[in-house]
Amino acid sequence: MTASLAGKRALVTGSVQGIGLAIARELGRAGAAVGLHGLASEAEAAAAVAEVLAAGAPEVRFFHGDLLHAAQTAVLMDAVEAWGPPDILVNNAGIQHTVSLAEASREVWDRIIAVNLTAPYEIMRRVLPAMPQRGYGRVINIASVHGLVASTNKAPYVAAKHGLIGLSKVAALEYAQAGSAATGGVTVNCICPGWTETPILEPQITARAAALATDRKGAIASLLSEKQPSQRLSDPREIGELAVFLCGRIAHNITGTAITVDGGWTAQ
Repeated sequence: MTASLAGKRALVTGSVQGIGLAIARELGRAGAAVGLHGLASEAEAAAAVAEVLAAGAPEVRFFHGDLLHAAQTAVLMDAVEAWGPPDILVNNAGIQHTVSLAEASREVWDRIIAVNLTAPYEIMRRVLPAMPQRGYGRVINIASVHGLVASTNKAPYVAAKHGLIGLSKVAALEYAQAGSAATGGVTVNCICPGWTETPILEPQITARAAALATDRKGAIASLLSEKQPSQRLSDPREIGELAVFLCGRIAHNITGTAITVDGGWTAQ
């Protein structure tokens, strides 16, 4: 049964496309007011807002902000809190750069750590302290299978995602006794997708297609055969529906976890 999130307010970072937009859409479908975020043109932002409203969200706002910079993250959160304190926070915004450890510059490292780890840390510190007063709160950090296992040529990304899971476990422990089963409690969890049909995967698909002199379908099949035993990509909506489940009262005792949606990748 789908959780009812009527009366709840959610912020989803990086939510104008891909997994973030899918999560925002499903939260809206469940009745939550949704704050969208991203680096988007007016047209892109308007399209995302319209999509989440069409799903059933009672209210949708768009917030612009570059999470690469701490000052802009603070301005973003000032605007969000002026709208209303989030009951649900989904840290989804992330960037990736495929490069060997030897060739990864300090600039690449700093950018990936800033967006994928430091920004969630800063946003959680703003949002979590107010949740116990309401007896309810949900933080869902979109980590990746690379928060649990490694792949070559992804050192900064793997380090950031491992760090995000560790950060989430600490926050889960610190807020474990806030609220109750009746109110829903305050929980902090990670979702760890494997290969999912999203724009962030496109550079790897393109590179694999070029390397194998094949088409997009062949490149995807090659990627899946290498890592994901199910041989199927996940649909972003599947991640969204899992997020909605974690926001329900029934999930009050699910906290500090890293839930994989990876077709068996991390079972190997």
